[in-house]
Amino acid sequence: MLVAAFRAASIRSASQPGFVHHAWYVRYHLEIVEKLALELVEHHPQADRSLVEVLVWLHDYGKTVEPDRDRQDQATLIAGRRELTNLGFPAKFVDRAVSYAELIDMSAGADLTTAPIEVRIVSSADGCSHFIGPFMHLWWWENAERPYGDLMAENRRKAVTDWNRKIVLPEARAAFEARYQFLIEQSGDFPERFIHDPRAVPPRGGEAR
Repeated sequence: MLVAAFRAASIRSASQPGFVHHAWYVRYHLEIVEKLALELVEHHPQADRSLVEVLVWLHDYGKTVEPDRDRQDQATLIAGRRELTNLGFPAKFVDRAVSYAELIDMSAGADLTTAPIEVRIVSSADGCSHFIGPFMHLWWWENAERPYGDLMAENRRKAVTDWNRKIVLPEARAAFEARYQFLIEQSGDFPERFIHDPRAVPPRGGEAR
């Protein structure tokens, strides 16, 4: 199966020692994105499932083959196209997958709310995955020499970008809002109160007296 072959190729690429996140990226990011995306497909049966699965393993492909961060998005399009073509995917499918991956890469500066459903599914799954497991903490592990204030600020920046730009499907936002608020708090942005005040809640069946 072509999708399985590309999945395996992406896993090999993300697991090779030359990739900076090779120790954890498959288990704690890509496989979680895959699980979330397939759950979201259940809410959107009109989506092309094969395309969604390919986009899961394509959207970060450039990071695994190109160490220069400024060139990674372009590497996703070039190296990803080459790998899909070499595996035998039809040309029209490859064109569509690459163009959709480009939209996902542009999510920080683009409105994805009207993007094709496959883009919205994978973008939302990608954003939500950052709130699961140790993803944000691994940033600290890999950059332990940096001041903790900088690390907290970067986690907050990423969380806000994910929430405001990448997570566009309403069912994903509803499921992950509490996780988002908790991560913002972990980044030092505290709520006004930590303990709920029962006196602020009107009694059942009537107004507060």
